[in-house]
Amino acid sequence: MKPAFAAMLLVCLILSSFMFEMSIAGTDSGRFCSSICGQRCSKAGMKDRCMKFCGICCGKCKCVPSGTYGNKHECPCYRDMKNSKGKPKCP
Repeated sequence: MKPAFAAMLLVCLILSSFMFEMSIAGTDSGRFCSSICGQRCSKAGMKDRCMKFCGICCGKCKCVPSGTYGNKHECPCYRDMKNSKGKPKCP
């Protein structure tokens, strides 16, 4: 029983690690989001936070408004995402 459990745990760990790497690295959309969010967050006071939330929003919406601020009308999904407090999630 113990060797089977250990083997199953190891398989699950390897699969979850593989899936995590795929979600972080992504494909072309991952590079797209990283690039365009870098432009969007270039003037942000807290770049790491801006990049995190921009990346989340870009991944879900597949678009990011142009410029470093505003222009959210260009991407309604990005504009309409809210955090748990009802405030805009995307920078």
